[in-house]
Amino acid sequence: MSLHRDLRRRWPKNWPLQLLPALSWAAQSPTYSDADPAIISAALRRAQRRATGNWYAFAASRDVRPDRPLGTTVAGVEIVAWRDPQHRLAVGPRSCPHLAADLATGRVLDGVLICRWHGLPLDGSSCVLGWRPMTSHDDGVLAWVRLDAVGGEEPLEQPVLPARPTGDTLHAVARLVGICEPADIIANRLDPWHGGWFHPYSFSRLEVLATPTEQDDRFLVAVTFRMGRFGVPVIAEFTAPDARTIVMRIVEGEGVGSVVETHATPIGSTADGRPRTAVLEATIARSERPGFQRALTAAAVITPLMRLAATRLWRDDLAYAERRYQVRAKQ
Repeated sequence: MSLHRDLRRRWPKNWPLQLLPALSWAAQSPTYSDADPAIISAALRRAQRRATGNWYAFAASRDVRPDRPLGTTVAGVEIVAWRDPQHRLAVGPRSCPHLAADLATGRVLDGVLICRWHGLPLDGSSCVLGWRPMTSHDDGVLAWVRLDAVGGEEPLEQPVLPARPTGDTLHAVARLVGICEPADIIANRLDPWHGGWFHPYSFSRLEVLATPTEQDDRFLVAVTFRMGRFGVPVIAEFTAPDARTIVMRIVEGEGVGSVVETHATPIGSTADGRPRTAVLEATIARSERPGFQRALTAAAVITPLMRLAATRLWRDDLAYAERRYQVRAKQ
């Protein structure tokens, strides 16, 4: 008996971290016959009908700082964000109302954004020379802006937020940009069958237990999250609470209640007219195990690793989403 096989035989079965058998990539069971395009398309159509309230996630909360402004573009609208005198999220147009300077190059002093061209101060709550603050929301993980003129829906007071784990959590946000539309990002997440084939470094023993219906619109998936030769088996559900969000929630196994939220935010178009979309993936982890409290003390080390893992996955998945857009654009 090999050392690895003997170690597997002796490994405690009740530990959340399991030693995985060696399995070649090509030895997996093919999933193409189960990954019915009609199932994915129907789930996507239902998701696209769900209200967003005109809210767009644009950054991790931690990236909007009190000492400097953050500039970005959401659905073709240039915005600037910072922390106001009470350290609350402030968002407004990125152009200075005086001579259109880029406010993202300004300075924040005591919560007031000051334009570097001529010193115009903006406190984030007052209208100045026609400049008006935008409706925004900070949920502690993500920063949001509401763009009613762009979204065109009935406005909601707050974003459509899924239930998150309560108590002490670890969270991290990864952000990447691809040449595709938000629907292509959502379609990627509504295809769980690709996990073991496209991401063998992260997923193993993936089995889709249930597919979405009008009555129960969720995927139920058994999967083992890989960490080298070790893995954590769980059962997870995938749902779409709004048209631009997919949520994976662990419903059985280690970390029950932990979620991964994937938000697809349109940015605007490239010079040749192709759409650009940002993926903001928020991983919010929780565990009842005593060791999780120790993990919290090492959050400064662990959360960058969480972002790194999500970034690696989405570098691959953006290739999926971009290819889906390219094929559709040629039709």
